[in-house]
Amino acid sequence: MPQQTSRISSSQVDNPDYTKLVKFLIQPFLENPDSLRVDCEVSQSSRKVWLRVAFESEDKGKVYGRGGRNIQAIRTVIAAAGAIAEQSVYLDIYGGDAQERDLATAAPAELGSKPSPEKRRTTSKPNVRPRSQSSVQ
Repeated sequence: MPQQTSRISSSQVDNPDYTKLVKFLIQPFLENPDSLRVDCEVSQSSRKVWLRVAFESEDKGKVYGRGGRNIQAIRTVIAAAGAIAEQSVYLDIYGGDAQERDLATAAPAELGSKPSPEKRRTTSKPNVRPRSQSSVQ
């Protein structure tokens, strides 16, 4: 007997609890899970969701992962949850300082403008190991 599948329309799906989902995905990477702060802003008219996340800066490397693999996987899961609810989801990560965390959760109207997330620094030096003396001869 073939199984019947049914499509779920967006009217049948409530908005996912993005805050709990983000906490579930990020807290295992943190030394101090209580430092995690998540702010969720949902725009009903344009079907967009903005997630702003802040945590201790010492844990940033673990959350991002080698080559950004962890954060990319987190963004993929969040985007999939948004796609089911027919929403576009954006994730911004802010610095771990208390002042920056407060700025990240404040309403943009209070600030005059939206703070920019920290960007990853890259160096222009190539990753080249010097040759040993025996191989130069």
